[in-house]
Amino acid sequence: MTRFLTEAQVADYQRDGFLFPLRAFAPETAAAYRHRLESYETETGGPIRANMRHKVHLLFTWASELIRHPRILDAVEDVLGPDILCWSTNFFIKEASDASFVSWHQDSTYWGLEPPDVVTAWVALSDAPVESGAMKFLPGSHLGGQIAHTDTFDPNNLLTRGQQISGALDLADAVEVPLQAGEFSLHHIRLAHGSEPNQTHDRRVGFAIRYIGAHVKPVKSARSATLVRGMDQFGHFDMEEQPVLDLDRNALAAHEHAMQGQLQALYSETDIRTARD
Repeated sequence: MTRFLTEAQVADYQRDGFLFPLRAFAPETAAAYRHRLESYETETGGPIRANMRHKVHLLFTWASELIRHPRILDAVEDVLGPDILCWSTNFFIKEASDASFVSWHQDSTYWGLEPPDVVTAWVALSDAPVESGAMKFLPGSHLGGQIAHTDTFDPNNLLTRGQQISGALDLADAVEVPLQAGEFSLHHIRLAHGSEPNQTHDRRVGFAIRYIGAHVKPVKSARSATLVRGMDQFGHFDMEEQPVLDLDRNALAAHEHAMQGQLQALYSETDIRTARD
């Protein structure tokens, strides 16, 4: 039996590689999470720094709460099974009328996780209409395995290496994925996806949670994760501790340690060792 999704939705996910829209919580709750982020940004005098947009759940108690939200985990369990780790979290923020975009890519390109039993829950903390640069998915593209990518390091690309799928893609069947605040989508690690710049007058705030089955192995240096449901009977990852207070000494140290491994994995075979926006 499924917990959150219908059997038909699970079949759709397996066939297409994605599902949306799914409701995690009310728009008012999404606004409260966004307020926590933007209060921090106000205190520090600007948008959250690049390095702090990754592994956010190790820094802020509210982000740690988000990765454990029962409705999100119920949906993830329906596609991954009962033993779930959070491998990473990322803010994807496009400022109002900004040129930032995400090139067409597969998440699996540099992550170093095998087998590919990995799903992203992309949670909208603001409305994300098509005009805001909502994601686009290419149905069924997760079934063909890993595709070759080229690194561009484009400064407007929100991806770590500005990676994009090499060669031409047939995007005739691409699906736009608008979400309302409090909704989320699920997509497979090998699904081809991308997004355009934000053309609206409000920032688009997305919180991407990367979940893996406990049996998944790291084949690169990103070897820490957080157990969020069930049991870890495999021990492939060092277990992360959840923060007790926002940005306290222990949280900052845990984040720095975890980011060292993740950056080494994401930027392997390059000379770059710092996170980009």
